[in-house]
Amino acid sequence: MGLVVQKFGGTSVADAVKIRAAARRAIQAHEQGNRVLVVVSARGHTTDELIDLAKEIHERPPSREMDMLLSTGEQISVALMAMAIHAEGVPAISFTGAQIGIVTDSYHTKARIRNISTERMEQALAEGKIVIVAGFQGVDEHYNITTLGRGGSDTTAVALAAVLGADACEIYTDVDGVYTTDPRIVKDARKIDRISFDEMLELASLGAGVMHSRSIEFAKKFGVPIHVRHSGRPDAGSWIVAEGDARRLGARVTGAALAKDEARITLTGVPDKPGVVRTVFGKIAQANLVVDMIVQNVATDGQTEVSFTVASDDLEDTLKVAKEAAKAVGATGVTHDAEVSKVSVVGLGMRTHTGVATTMFHALASAGINIEMITTSEIKISVLVKENVAKQALQLVHQAFELDVPGNDRPLESLPEWTATLALRNSPARPIATTADGNSTGGMEDLVVSGVELDDTQARITLLDVPDRPGYAAKVFDAIAEADVFVDMIVQNVSATGRTHLSFTVPREQLETARAAAGKAVGAENVRVEPKIAKLSVLGVGMRTHTGVATRMFGALADANINITLINTSEVRINVVTDFAAGEAGLRCLIAAFDLTAD
Repeated sequence: MGLVVQKFGGTSVADAVKIRAAARRAIQAHEQGNRVLVVVSARGHTTDELIDLAKEIHERPPSREMDMLLSTGEQISVALMAMAIHAEGVPAISFTGAQIGIVTDSYHTKARIRNISTERMEQALAEGKIVIVAGFQGVDEHYNITTLGRGGSDTTAVALAAVLGADACEIYTDVDGVYTTDPRIVKDARKIDRISFDEMLELASLGAGVMHSRSIEFAKKFGVPIHVRHSGRPDAGSWIVAEGDARRLGARVTGAALAKDEARITLTGVPDKPGVVRTVFGKIAQANLVVDMIVQNVATDGQTEVSFTVASDDLEDTLKVAKEAAKAVGATGVTHDAEVSKVSVVGLGMRTHTGVATTMFHALASAGINIEMITTSEIKISVLVKENVAKQALQLVHQAFELDVPGNDRPLESLPEWTATLALRNSPARPIATTADGNSTGGMEDLVVSGVELDDTQARITLLDVPDRPGYAAKVFDAIAEADVFVDMIVQNVSATGRTHLSFTVPREQLETARAAAGKAVGAENVRVEPKIAKLSVLGVGMRTHTGVATRMFGALADANINITLINTSEVRINVVTDFAAGEAGLRCLIAAFDLTAD
């Protein structure tokens, strides 16, 4: 007998009609012989209404009391769902997060799951009942109610699918699946039949609102396939699966995303010496603030700039910490911009296709959109632009990569639904060790670092005093693409003076070709070359949302007296560049810092 976890979002349980429709979906799966567990969110706009009510009472309500308040929304939903299922003659039972033993840490309003008891759920499922669980909530070790933050019900659903070894986790929402971009902004956005965990992690962190990144972290960590479907239509939806099952042939880019509510903070005049970035991000991690983009470019005259982005809501708190950090490291100042947005493209095909950056930068330059920051990973390019042109930038990029044109996916609906589910599983969900009382012994949302890497085969090119104006990056990478040079890291920091530096890395054997192409584009006198560099990377699940990862990496290198010259980040890895001679030592200290074993 299979086990299916179904999650219904707020719009899917907004009123009595929709609650009955969701109940019938759960009953249908139950009648097919499956054990069924349902996770529900608060109805409609209940959470927003509760937040507004709290702010009428208190300008900055205590986070513990906010959790007490917000958790009531899901409690209403689970009771109504159980009633709807009972009304159809099928046994059901509802539970709050605390009742089934979802134990979290004590960070109110953004708690992380430590462990989950399975005993009560398994007993109810064995009795033939449909189990309904309140999403978004848990309880800490002191029995305080906690909530999991944005996207918390998705996280609950995938975590329960993981701990119970479910065949699949179905996410019912108000859209047909995962799209190439937000269809509310780009009308030609196309539904994607299959997307990999890593691609979805990047898109979720970049502002794709269908799924939250923490739920995808669970899915990747425990091998849980996710099926995103429209709650009102029985269509195929989208599968989020392991990389080998995504199966898109020839596509460079899978999707594009816009993170609108971003704020940029820059530390200027940062001393170029080991340990500085460790101090900066250590203070930010201590404040439990989540940083998104991190960019550091090559230093000049012994100083550099370090920029990073945070959610707009965290700007005030982060600025306070950033100013303390700047004083501690001897930086000359702190600047910020609350009116920026991040536009990104993501795709597994970037690993093997050149010219992706050129296409993106040309699309933006064609409309006179200036790029303030650039950061890349193996499967992502992100740029920071002004908020007032962000939607236009997303539309241009989506069009430039022809994401409205169907790819070569084999339609999932050609397979029977449950056959497809089992075929798509990369491996069975990793079992979670439990004690006699059913409690998990591990921290389910702990960071998982899968490895560290050293790449000492690349060279770095830095273009000095690059004009901060639209089209310049496109001009540079046009020349590089015409020379058929493969570019890995691209780093451009924000400009404080109207001019900035643009750095990128290339295979060492292509350095002279790349140098000549860059010199032709911008003038040889503006090109600085480092023929041998070491690129060190930390890879894993939860790299961005676990605030201390960058600090641990930067700290380990600082303790080894290794200076960092470039930084860029993504959802699944942090990359830094150091001196070539420090590469092997850097690799060893990172292996030790993350308790890994060298191959």
